[in-house]
Amino acid sequence: MSRILRVICSVLVALASTSSFAIAADPRAKTVVLVHGAFADGSSWQKVIPLLQDAGLKVLAVQNPLESLEGDVAFTKRAIRDAEGPVVLVGHSWGGVVITEAGSDPKVKSLVYVAAYAPDAGQSLVDVASKYPDQESRTTYVKDEDGYLKITDDGISKYFAAGLSPEEKELVAVVQGRFHVRATTAPVRHPAWRDKPSFMVVATDDQIISPALQRDQVKTANAEMVEVPSGHVAMLSHPGDVAEIIVKAAR
Repeated sequence: MSRILRVICSVLVALASTSSFAIAADPRAKTVVLVHGAFADGSSWQKVIPLLQDAGLKVLAVQNPLESLEGDVAFTKRAIRDAEGPVVLVGHSWGGVVITEAGSDPKVKSLVYVAAYAPDAGQSLVDVASKYPDQESRTTYVKDEDGYLKITDDGISKYFAAGLSPEEKELVAVVQGRFHVRATTAPVRHPAWRDKPSFMVVATDDQIISPALQRDQVKTANAEMVEVPSGHVAMLSHPGDVAEIIVKAAR
């Protein structure tokens, strides 16, 4: 083999090795899995999805049944299984409880909580919320004979979807998902935020989840935080801010 040919081969081998290493070491997430909260569905991410796609990320929005923590975690894990990894797992409101449990999946790179609950091991939604004064919005929750909760249209307009236009509030009320009360007392076993980088959006005008609760969770999880002057559905009222921190979590 001539000297020139040997040099060319050496260069090609080096480039191949460098390329393989770069791919293997690339820490960036490929897919964002979005988990909606109680009294909602996947359409709650409608404004954030195109922003994430414009940033080059694939997106999956889970449609959880809201009947139990176990069931919602199973639905979310199936979405993680089907996603191209690494994955950024994002949860709003009750969805924060879901991603806290489901986020232990090895494909999950990081977690993003959007005005969400982030329980510790052995804690349920009720355990976390009970440490703070009841929000006035609780008076607009209605439970049917089968144990499913809903929020009245007035409660959606005044508290849940505060800050949105009248047309948007009406849509949120129309697509409202029924949430079974059993889910509120189910404890988290393995809180993923203890092992994964976490990011939290604190909605400072939230009338569903206390902003004080949200800020305290930031400290407990040692999470990176962004505060937005938003009501509970920050991904609808401030989609740009929410998308920005998700993209940051993907890097």
